[in-house]
Amino acid sequence: MLYAMMMLRLIFVWVTAISPLACWGQSGSLVGDGAFGQVRGLFVQDGVSIAPKSTSASLFSGHIDGSFFAPPPVVVRQADPSAVQRLRSIIGQAESPVAGYDAVQHGAVIKPRKRPTDMTIGEIFDWIAATPGQPHAIGRYQFIPDTLARVVAQVGARRSDQFSPAMQDQLADVLLDDAGFGAFLAGDLSQQRFMNNLASIWAGLPTSTGRSKYHGIAGNRATVTLAHFQSEITKIAPG
Repeated sequence: MLYAMMMLRLIFVWVTAISPLACWGQSGSLVGDGAFGQVRGLFVQDGVSIAPKSTSASLFSGHIDGSFFAPPPVVVRQADPSAVQRLRSIIGQAESPVAGYDAVQHGAVIKPRKRPTDMTIGEIFDWIAATPGQPHAIGRYQFIPDTLARVVAQVGARRSDQFSPAMQDQLADVLLDDAGFGAFLAGDLSQQRFMNNLASIWAGLPTSTGRSKYHGIAGNRATVTLAHFQSEITKIAPG
């Protein structure tokens, strides 16, 4: 009897110690790791977007603290529209000079059946989920899955919302805010630092070295010169 009681006690201690680990092991990220990760469970129903804040390194992801459902960046909305448009144009020239808002990463073997601007956000994520193992950068700003999931949640966009030029601009504005656009306009961030911040988000832009921060990684390179990049940024605010 004493032996049996000791065995039951050992079993109880073992189950108590192991069960939290078992529960943790069953939970997983809503977004697959890496640029080519498969997206799962981003939306539970139409009109309610569920997505995590990206914590892994990403060629096009910024860093932001706070709620996933924070309003669009106030600084970008209040900035001179011509300055915002010029900045968006610089990025678009580097990332999608030909197809613009309908650009799809050239390495994607299976392309969407429709032009990106004719798709809803839900259809974009459905395409990503159905085509694992390939690049999924899409749109004028070449959003990759984890970054797209984060900025979609950040602006409170819905699965049924169109991936229109206006929507893409709104999503990109979150990343402009991440790069310190407001601080740059206010004179609290140097031109070089701001440019390097942008180049950390978009691989087609050069850093102060003249090369992409991600040069040679997955074929990335700067697609505009440092002189041109700096010239355009200077038109927004002198260094």
